[in-house]
Amino acid sequence: MTTALAGPLGRSYRLPGLLGLAAMGWLFAWFISAPLADWATFDLLGLQRGSPLAEAGAFFLFDVPKVLLLLTGIVWVVALARSFFAPEKVRDALAGRNVVLGTGAAALFGIVTPFCSCSAVPLFIGFVEAGVPLGVTFAFLVSSPMVNEVALVLLWGLFGPGIAGAYMAAGLGVAVVAGLIIGRLRLERYVEPYVFSIQAARLEIEQPSWSERMTEAWYYTKGLVRKILPYVVVGIGVGAFIHGYVPTNLITSIAGESNPLAVPLAVVLGVPLYSNAAGTIPIAQALIGKGLPLGTTLAFMMAVTALSLPEFIILRRVMKPQLLAIFAATVGAGMVAIGYLFNVLT
Repeated sequence: MTTALAGPLGRSYRLPGLLGLAAMGWLFAWFISAPLADWATFDLLGLQRGSPLAEAGAFFLFDVPKVLLLLTGIVWVVALARSFFAPEKVRDALAGRNVVLGTGAAALFGIVTPFCSCSAVPLFIGFVEAGVPLGVTFAFLVSSPMVNEVALVLLWGLFGPGIAGAYMAAGLGVAVVAGLIIGRLRLERYVEPYVFSIQAARLEIEQPSWSERMTEAWYYTKGLVRKILPYVVVGIGVGAFIHGYVPTNLITSIAGESNPLAVPLAVVLGVPLYSNAAGTIPIAQALIGKGLPLGTTLAFMMAVTALSLPEFIILRRVMKPQLLAIFAATVGAGMVAIGYLFNVLT
């Protein structure tokens, strides 16, 4: 009996086959999700078409598998790409750059390096210790949770390229402007002193093989999807309730075009509602479907992801309250401006 495929070479031959099967299974699940949700809602559960419960149920049963499929597929690809963008590489690439170019580069880095709030403190310390200007660092901290590629792909899949592109432009604009303003104010005195005294360790790490990268990407994907799935399900549940039960007139009267304070109200409401971008997208889908203007919806999404209370609590370990307040005010003002701008343009 041959054992030619038992070692590393065998694993390298099996890996493409497994990936191919996984891709075909993903595509099959994607194309049957809509008819399956329709069958489950109206045939299996017997809900009456047009009723609020049926509308909410169909929304929920369709969006949960659709978003889960998008997350699983895209996060794996992103995790594989991220293996080439370690935090240390990002930090080193930004150190010593021209401030304006560095701020723009930091915002762009945030798209391909979606570090979560738990990474904010070590990243902040590493950036400052490496000599990256404070404004450049903040541009990254704003862009990373708000304009990540997972959110962009989900927006593209649910709303189309126009809204996805608008969200990316808005988020990058807020990140760059906030970074430039904070950089010009020279607020280093409001960073906790111990941050500047930390010497970051530089370790020589052996480059992993493609097989190791793919394996790590899969484990990362499983862990991330498991971690954020409750937020996604809750978000879809809220979106389903809005879609089925909340009257359109109520939404538009509170946050519609007729209310001049709708955008800042959406930003304020978004701060305590912590979630990642993936969790806010189903809610945004329902709000837009109810007639909420695009700019108001984008401002709400950005506030939920980039001005969350948990991130402020974490960042308080490295920033004094004055810096946190300036950061929140600058980013919040940018979100409000973006909201009004897109409401006018659309």
